[in-house]
Amino acid sequence: MPEFETAPPKYLQIAQYLRELIVRGDLPPGAEVPSERQLVLDWNVARPTATRALEALRREGMVESRVGSGTYVREVKAYRRAAHRYHRFRARGAQYTAGESVNITDTAITAASDYVADGLRLPVGASVMVRRRVIMSEQGAPVEIATSWWPAELADVAPRLLVPETLGGIGSVRYVESVTGRIASYARDRISARLATGREAQDLGMPGSPQPVLVYRHTVFDSDDVPLEFAEAVYPPGAWSVEEEYPIEA
Repeated sequence: MPEFETAPPKYLQIAQYLRELIVRGDLPPGAEVPSERQLVLDWNVARPTATRALEALRREGMVESRVGSGTYVREVKAYRRAAHRYHRFRARGAQYTAGESVNITDTAITAASDYVADGLRLPVGASVMVRRRVIMSEQGAPVEIATSWWPAELADVAPRLLVPETLGGIGSVRYVESVTGRIASYARDRISARLATGREAQDLGMPGSPQPVLVYRHTVFDSDDVPLEFAEAVYPPGAWSVEEEYPIEA
């Protein structure tokens, strides 16, 4: 008979919470992470549990300890997935960190390719709105190409999607929710790798021979299980950081 899975150990839950803060940019490189004493107070756990949580992050190379000072975030080359941006908006009211910038390169109504049509459950060639952005780090380096698509029928109620200007930090999903009354319920990610296209290589600053990129195809569904948005995020080499720690059952 199937059984419910047990929750991960407490130290892994604490480590995952801190990892999320680091990856989404709430704890930037150089920031001090909560001390063992603070974690004990915040999470109501024993000191060894807090110690193991920080040690898990140290093993991953995400933080470093400085004798007599504390534990600090290292410079980590990790990409921010859509989930990180959603969580950051919920916590901070903005999807991007203060140092990130967004360059909107394309907005248009076009014909849906096969994979876009499949993501939005539309016929191939159906009219869709597209919005393409290049996201830059605080240092000015391109870290992500984000492209989103919606049925063209939304153009009348969501005209800002076709304007090459930012949406004020709320993100396209929240904007579509606000003008349609539909509510995002869940999302599904599909992860793959391929060679960069010529334009992607140019936008991500990858000269020379074609290089591999990590691709997240991301569909947001509303409460009626209808696609609200289909998106693709493309990440350059060196920003691939997929790691998970979990208990092994007996």
